[in-house]
Amino acid sequence: MKKLMSRPTNGLHGCLTVPGDKSISHRSLMLGAISHGQTTIQHFLPAEDCLSTLTALQGLGVDIQRTGTTVQVTGQGLHGLRPASGPLQMGNAGTATRLLAGLLAGQPFDSTLIGDASLSQRPMERVRQPLQLMGAELELTAGHLPMSIHGRNLHGRRSQMAVASAQVKSALILAAIQADAPSTIVEKLPTRDHTERLLTAFGAEVATAADQRTITVQPQPQLIGQPVDVPGDFSSAAFFMTAASIVPGSRVTLQRVGLNPTRTGLLRVLQRMGGQVQIDRLANVGEPLGNVTVTAANLRPITLTAADIPAVIDELPLVALLAATADGISRISGAGELRVKETDRIATICSELRKLGVAIDEQPDGFVIDGRPAWQVKDSKLVSHGDHRIGMMAAVAALRLTTPLELTGAAAIDISYPTFFEDLSRLLPKTEVRV
Repeated sequence: MKKLMSRPTNGLHGCLTVPGDKSISHRSLMLGAISHGQTTIQHFLPAEDCLSTLTALQGLGVDIQRTGTTVQVTGQGLHGLRPASGPLQMGNAGTATRLLAGLLAGQPFDSTLIGDASLSQRPMERVRQPLQLMGAELELTAGHLPMSIHGRNLHGRRSQMAVASAQVKSALILAAIQADAPSTIVEKLPTRDHTERLLTAFGAEVATAADQRTITVQPQPQLIGQPVDVPGDFSSAAFFMTAASIVPGSRVTLQRVGLNPTRTGLLRVLQRMGGQVQIDRLANVGEPLGNVTVTAANLRPITLTAADIPAVIDELPLVALLAATADGISRISGAGELRVKETDRIATICSELRKLGVAIDEQPDGFVIDGRPAWQVKDSKLVSHGDHRIGMMAAVAALRLTTPLELTGAAAIDISYPTFFEDLSRLLPKTEVRV
C-alpha cells in the first residue's frame, strides 16, 4: 500500500525530462536485432516491458549490451536469428508479444511466447488471423498465450485490418519485410507510425499513402544498424500534463517529449477543452520532439468518438480525469478497445474515479462524465488493478484532493515508468515532498 501525494498548496512547478518512449524502445531493439552492424540506442526505457523485449531477443541469439539507458545491439541480419532454448517469457509486454509474432512468423524455426497472468488474458487472435493469411502458422490457447509460432515462408498480399491497432499493423509490417512479394496493409483508422519511421531510417522501403491508412511494404530489405535517440515518452509526459492542467496554480514543462502526431491526441484534447498549452518544437532527425509547457486552466467538457480514439488510446484514463474536472458533461465513445488492455480499462477507470466522488457512467464503449459536482471521497483506498496507467491516473487524481489516499498495487507502475513517483516529487515544493 502506497500513500499518495495530496494537493500541493501552490500547485506543481518545474521541468522534467521523462523516460524514453516505450513504443520506440521496443521497436529499436527489434530492428537493431535484424539489421547488419551496430545499433546504438540512447535514452532507452529500462522498464519491465522493454526489458522483456531485450531478454527475448537475447534468447534468440542477439548480442545486446545495456548500460543504464544506453543499449548496444549487434545485428544478426533479417535471417540471422536463432531458435530459443525454451519459451520466450514476455511478462506483461503486449506490444513486444504482437510484434514478435510478426517477426518470428517468417523465421525458419519454431518459437513459443508466454506471458504473465494479465498478458495471458489479452486477445491474440487479432494478430494470428492476418498473419496466417500471409502463410504463417500460429497456434493459440483459446485465443490467448501461450502462442506457438511455426516459422514459414511468407507471401506478400493486401491485408485489410479489422481493428485499429498499431501493434497488429506493426506485426504485419515485420512479416511483410520477410515475404516473397510486396504487401499492402490498409488500416481502419491511422495509428502510431513508429514502425514505419524506424524501418525507413534502417533502410527499408515502407510508403504511406496520402490517406494515412494505406502502407506498402517492399520485401527483403537490407537493414543497416543506426543510432537511435529515443524521445521522451509522450504517454508518460501526459500524466504530468494532466496534473498541471487540473491542479490549481501549476505550471510544468516537459522537455524533449516525442511529438509524433499519431501520438499527441491528448494535446489536441487539452486544447479543445481550453487547456493552456505551449509547444516549442526542437530540431531532430526522425521522430519530431519538443518542449511542452502546461499551465492550470478551467476546462470545458469534450465529446470524443471512434475517429478520435487511436491517437489518444493510451491516454483515455487521463481524458476521463480531465473531464472529471471540466464544467459540464463529457462523452467518450468508440473506445471498446479499452476493454482488452492490461485490464478492462473502462470498468477500472469508472471504479476508481467513483471512489473519489466523480460522476461517471460506464458505457459499453466508453463513459459519460459530469465534471460539475465537487468531488467527495467515498473510499480512500485506490487500486491499480495491476495496470500501470490506472495506477498513475489514481496518483494524479489524488493531487486534486487534501484527503489522504492510498494505492494498492503501485508496483504495476514499474511496467512503463519505474521513476514515476520520484519525478512527481520533483514538481512539489521541497516542504511538501512525500515519496
